[in-house]
Order: sequence, then structure tokens, then C-alpha cells
Amino acid sequence: MRILMLDIDTLRPDHLGCYGYHRDTSPHIDSVAAEGVRFDQYFCSDAPCLPSRAALWTGQFGIHTGVVGHGGTAADMRLEGANRAFRDPRLDYLPGVLRKAGLRTVTVSPFAERHDAWWFYKQFNEVHNPAGKCGNESAEDLTPTVLKWIEDNADQDNWFLHVNYWDPHTVYRAPAEFGNPFADEPLPKWLTDDVLAQHLRKVGPHGACEINMWDDRTFERFPRQPGRITDRQSLRMMIDGYDCGIRYCDEHVGRLINALKAKNVYDDLVVIITSDHGENQGELGIYGEHGTSDYATHRIPMIIRWPGRAKAGRVDEGIRLNLDLAPTLAEMLGREAAPRWDGRSYAAALTGKAAGQPAGRDFAVLSQCCHVCQRSVRFGPWHYIRTYHDGYHLFPKEMLFNIFEDPHEQKNLAGDREDVCREAVWRLTEWHDTMMATQPQGYAVDPLWTVMAEGGPFHARGMLPSYCERLEQTGRGHAVDELKRRHAREFKPPRLW
Repeated sequence: MRILMLDIDTLRPDHLGCYGYHRDTSPHIDSVAAEGVRFDQYFCSDAPCLPSRAALWTGQFGIHTGVVGHGGTAADMRLEGANRAFRDPRLDYLPGVLRKAGLRTVTVSPFAERHDAWWFYKQFNEVHNPAGKCGNESAEDLTPTVLKWIEDNADQDNWFLHVNYWDPHTVYRAPAEFGNPFADEPLPKWLTDDVLAQHLRKVGPHGACEINMWDDRTFERFPRQPGRITDRQSLRMMIDGYDCGIRYCDEHVGRLINALKAKNVYDDLVVIITSDHGENQGELGIYGEHGTSDYATHRIPMIIRWPGRAKAGRVDEGIRLNLDLAPTLAEMLGREAAPRWDGRSYAAALTGKAAGQPAGRDFAVLSQCCHVCQRSVRFGPWHYIRTYHDGYHLFPKEMLFNIFEDPHEQKNLAGDREDVCREAVWRLTEWHDTMMATQPQGYAVDPLWTVMAEGGPFHARGMLPSYCERLEQTGRGHAVDELKRRHAREFKPPRLW
């Protein structure tokens, strides 16, 4: 048994050819999809990077692991506490499942160092962080190490190789000599001049006027990403920069596939291609960021090629979560499910033996507490978002989108479909009750509220006063009074008792 897992950061599925994108961004990924199963409605349970990979590795929602943020208490995995023995008893992380199944586990990834998430390396036999750039790597920083490992080890049996590329992640970094294969290709049709004009009036980090989160600075070493979007040319620069990151990464994926074919191990190789989260490219007026609990941020690709067991070219449309992968691989490898997992195996869907069974989850609750504090519910054609902290975007408390008709989230239907909003809130409440009733021993607080109590989402803390000054200076002072009303305590001196 040999498994290659390509974990490509910030890869939204609808920018891949195999998911219907009009640009040729992903020929090598598409070739894998043609030989495997492609999951269409696949989501990270907790976004963005750190919470997502915590859920993927543990098979648990962030409300159970405690990892829902990028800083503060909610960025650390919860301790075992009084139950901890000589070693941490949690042996059911995804790499541990594979190792117990007899596979040598190997990762090539900077992720643990980027987020000080040392649990990420738990239960790997080998760890490689060749460039040490904390997620600012380009593919050329990682591929030589992967190719050497393949040359030295691929013909051995029973291994799991995890490779973590970052090229689609902002700031867009494909080398200049790569050029722009999309220079003459059309932009996504929905990004019209009228839509861009609306976005220029919006406020909040990573909006059209502040691609660099809080301002419009650009960086000489990252010439592919604009500081702000004002016209079709700068819009093209933004979309092309992202798509070039995908295409550049895809070419390196092709190098790995060719190397594995040269070692005569590709024919029976299991290949998994996925991501930690998507990327807003105009959705909700946000560009080059993954900081909300919306459809564009949470939807991720999942492609699994499993020769002899997965039906080639099949598309699964059930609602699935990234935390479902651990129990799925466990079942495929004949291992027992771990009692603490929240994930549900979809092995039957992978093998084509799911006839007559429910097609995925009835609904999924998704969380984001790093840039905003939001939870969303994905069910039927609906994506419902409830906002607890707006991250200074002035989002309404409720948003509702029919993502089958409006995948780019342009029309908020919450005011028109109160019946659907009530159903979503009921589902959210049922899920929350279950999650709180099954908290680990010693924990009784939802970590979303820990984030709120510690000053709000990490990437927004302390930024509002200076951002309000910028809004005044850039002709958007109309939003300042409402921002101050919603976040009044950020303008008050801290209490001393």
C-alpha cells in the first residue's frame, strides 16, 4: 500500500478544470480526477489554516479540539489534563491511523512551524521542512526534497507521503519567469463592472481597496498581487495571480507523478488531493483571503484515486467534511473507528457501494473564528451564515445564499426567506447542543466564546481605530459611526479591575 497526499493550501475547487473552471489551471490534477472519485460538496469544518488542519488530523470539530483561532487560547490543542498518562494517549490522529495500519508516514511541510502547531508532526516517522520559510515557500522550495524521497524510497512498500504546497496562498508568488498563461483569457463572468463598483464601496480587511488586509501596500518581491482593485486591469492582476499560483503548483504535481511513474509505482498508487480551505475572489466583496464562514472559504476539493477500489471518473455530490477523511481511510484499511472522532466514513461512497444509503450528511455546521466569528450551516441548496463578530466588514447578523443559483453569494436572501433561516438556526442549535454535551472532560466552554472574550478574532484585534482613520482618509467615512457603534469597547481604555 502506497499513498500520496497532496495538501495544496488555499485551493478552491471551482478554479480547477476538473470542477468546471474555464481556464486550464490544473491539467495534472485533472488527470488524477479522471482516474478517481471527485467530491463536489466537500468542506473544511473549521477555517482557515490552523483550525482546518486540526480538524483534518484529529477527525474532530474545532469546538471539541479547542482549535478555532489563529492566536490566543483558541489556537492551542486542548490538553488531556488529569487523564494524561506518560505519553499523550491521543493515537488516533490521521498519520497515527496510517502508521498503525503498517505504513511509514512522511511529511514535507512547513505548516507546524508556521503556526507553532507541533502536534501536526505527531505520529510521522519522517518530517521534512526543507526551506523553513513558514509557509512562504514556492513549489521549487519543496519539490527537490520530495523528488529525492521518491527516488530513494518510492519502490519500497507501505508508505504514506504527505506533501504540502502553498503556491495558491496569498501573497501570490509564482516566479516571474513562469509568465502568465492566462493573460488573454477571460475573467470569471460574474465579476462585472457593476459588481466591482459595489465592492469599491465596501469596508473591511482584504476588500477591493485594501488587498493587503488593512492597507493597499504592494511588495516588490510579489509583483503578481495588486494593492487595490480599481479597474479591470487590476482585477485581472488579482485573478491571474491566483490562477498562476494554481497552475505553477500543478506543474510541480506533474513532476511528482512523472517521478512515481518512472519508479513503476504509480499504477497502484493511492492519490489524495485536497486543501485546507478555499479563497474569496470577490465573494462578499473580499479578495485574496479566506476569513469568513462562507461557501467560497469552506468549500475545498477532494479527489481520491484508489486503483482497484474507487470507480474512475465518479462524482460524489453528498455533503462531506475534511474531518471525515480519518474514519474513511481507517475503514478502507480495515481499522476500527476511534471513539472520539466526529467524522463519518464515506468509504462506501468511494468504492461505489453506497447504493440506497444516504448521500452524505443532511447538513454541516462550519466555523470561522480567526478573521471574524461566524458559524454557518450548509444544507440543501442553502448556505446560512450567522455573525457574532463581523471583523469590521459590517456584515448583517444573518446571511442566506442559494449557492446552486448564486454560488458567488451576491444576493442575501435572509430577509426574504425567514423560514429557511429558522430551519438553519434549528440545525445550528441541535448541532451545538450535541457538541457541548460531548465536550472533553474538564471543558465546558465553546471556544468561539473564548475568542470573543479574549478580544475578538485574532486578525482583527486592535486594528479598528487605525482602520477608521484610513476609512476617513479614503472617502469611506460613512461607515465609521456604525463600526464604532458595533465595536464601542475597542475605543475605550481597558478596565484596571
